[in-house]
Amino acid sequence: MYFLYGSKPGKPQKLVATFSGEQQLLAYTRWATLSKQGEVCKFEQGSPLVGYHSWSYSAEPLTDDDPQNVVFNPTPSML
Repeated sequence: MYFLYGSKPGKPQKLVATFSGEQQLLAYTRWATLSKQGEVCKFEQGSPLVGYHSWSYSAEPLTDDDPQNVVFNPTPSML
């Protein structure tokens, strides 16, 4: 499982979604990222990343956030 995190300046990163595969996660983040200016991204409305400035991912959990409380394998059609 892969864990997608959203980040805001001065705040700890937060788990926003999980994915079954790395390629699926990367394809989703390419689709969800509308623009990037410096270190700040703008994300597609309805995406779990809306409101965050950047994203990161890991194959291991990086926070104590419960994966059961976030969307699994989000897709553009889920919006």
